[in-house]
Amino acid sequence: MFNQIIPIPRVLQPQSRVYELKARLDWGEPALTIIDVRDRDIFNKSHIVGAISLPDAELVKRATQSLSLDRDIYIYSDSDEESATAATNLRTAGFKKVSQLRGGLAAWKAFGYPVEPDGLG
Repeated sequence: MFNQIIPIPRVLQPQSRVYELKARLDWGEPALTIIDVRDRDIFNKSHIVGAISLPDAELVKRATQSLSLDRDIYIYSDSDEESATAATNLRTAGFKKVSQLRGGLAAWKAFGYPVEPDGLG
């Protein structure tokens, strides 16, 4: 039987493609956090499996209360501009490893990757 070879993920970059995050998840690296900065009602309709909701207005406060400044963080929103701003805000607050997930949920879904609730939204 042919075994699929999963590539070793590269070091976290300021911007990431969805397939790079998926590779890390498939590799089994648990030491990362996926943050969705969209409105919580929108998050509840559909989001990347395992993502947490930290809407932009409360992002920095809640992140500094609950996450290590050395944690690998992937951040996404409805637009790359919004996620870039949120990533900058986290970096300014002292987070060292923040990556903007380019294309956000739309790109994630385009690759057919899992979302919660399962397929809805």
